Amino acid sequence: MCLGIPGQVTETYREHDVLMGKVEFGGVAKRVCLEHVQDTKVGDYVLVHVGFALQRIDEAEARRVFEFLAEMQQLDELQAGSEVVGSWGGEKPDTTSPPHHPTTSQKP
Repeated sequence: MCLGIPGQVTETYREHDVLMGKVEFGGVAKRVCLEHVQDTKVGDYVLVHVGFALQRIDEAEARRVFEFLAEMQQLDELQAGSEVVGSWGGEKPDTTSPPHHPTTSQKP
């Protein structure tokens, strides 16, 4: 299963003729490819998967998804190698708790 993370576009630019942007995810900024959503502007919300914005979404939907992922403790990877910036009004994700990864045991 693939998860898309909602974020707000704070900057757009061209890099090697590819539309790129800086996207904020609840206080963490990442560089994202915007080629698949070329009509995106600063202030828009996008759904991002592995560094690619796949579609635009409205702010209410972005907040709902982000809050759900925070409750599920699935936002830890956003902190790795990121620039921390001001929050979009919500709480900064708690990254002090280790991520929950279910394990399976196999009997020999």
